[in-house]
Amino acid sequence: MKKLLYVLLLAGMSSMINPAFAQSTNAAPKKEAAKKPVKKTSKKAVEEKAAPVAAGAAGSAAGSNDDDEDLGEANIEGSTVTNFNCELGNKITTYSNVGDDKYMAIRWKDKVHRLRRIGTSTGANRFENRKAGLVWINIPTKAMLLDSRKGQQLANECRDPEQTKAFAAKTKS
Repeated sequence: MKKLLYVLLLAGMSSMINPAFAQSTNAAPKKEAAKKPVKKTSKKAVEEKAAPVAAGAAGSAAGSNDDDEDLGEANIEGSTVTNFNCELGNKITTYSNVGDDKYMAIRWKDKVHRLRRIGTSTGANRFENRKAGLVWINIPTKAMLLDSRKGQQLANECRDPEQTKAFAAKTKS
């Protein structure tokens, strides 16, 4: 018993002499986080800095990937109109121009949205409006409308009259 008491007494004294010995080997030394000073900017300076960014997003080139990009108003005059009937009774109307295959417009829930073509490796026709969160994908057998913000389908099994005929012929055989 005396031996155990001496060992504990020596261990306690050695930790007083060498504080590093008292620390656990698993505990990492704490570093203080360096604090950055906060800059105060005037409202005018913020507006001046934001103005070129907003102008660039509104009139940006076709290759831009800004999430808040504004594609502008959809001009559907003189467009080719295609009506799609989807499952669950949903209806979508697409508007496309023969001379401009980079953009199209869709009417979804009584609102017209302009979408930009996004290249794919599969050859599917994919159009997107990131600001509205809409993605339109059209493959030879069907089309679908997706909500990219919520990650869910808005309309699926959408077919134009040609696709409906091809699907009906395929299901008969």
